[in-house]
Amino acid sequence: MEITAQMVKELRQATHAGVLDCRKALEAANGDFEKAVVLLREKGLAAAAKKASREAKEGLIGTYVHPGSKMAAIVEVNCETDFVARTPEFQQLAKDIAMQVVAARPRWLTPDDIPAEVIEQEKEIYRKQLLDEGKPEHILDRIIEGKLKKFYEETCLMEQDFIKNPEIKIKDLITEHIARLGENIKIRRFARLEVGAED
Repeated sequence: MEITAQMVKELRQATHAGVLDCRKALEAANGDFEKAVVLLREKGLAAAAKKASREAKEGLIGTYVHPGSKMAAIVEVNCETDFVARTPEFQQLAKDIAMQVVAARPRWLTPDDIPAEVIEQEKEIYRKQLLDEGKPEHILDRIIEGKLKKFYEETCLMEQDFIKNPEIKIKDLITEHIARLGENIKIRRFARLEVGAED
């Protein structure tokens, strides 16, 4: 049975598990929605969403310095307890996120963090490009939405493909760790440094 994007979306809304996990569960359940929900619950991924509302005030600072010491990143990754913060898995996650920041150069954490004027400016640029290409007015908004999604995927850390596994996004990586470690995990902030680069 073919697994459609709509099926994945509905399962994701019901369980808050990652996109890839939802697709795998639907494939394993041969498209059976309820069976897929059970599979996700067994893996603990569905429970990750409930943990996402809990406070995360512990954690650590993850760092990564690129070979040659010309680029580096520092990130604050939060969890609920010092016990989880000290686990090798959590420490590796923080390092991986710092490495992601160096490699993928995100400007914001999530689309919600992008200033409204930046989004409006992007929309105007896309609109002008599309009109110059002779695209009809009535389809512009739909094309612009697609271009904005791509913009978010390039500039927002949580929307980026994970450099170590491009099949998942950073937000899915975080969800997987919430499920595995049993605590809410959040990326609070990050900074990227590059020798000679302007702020």
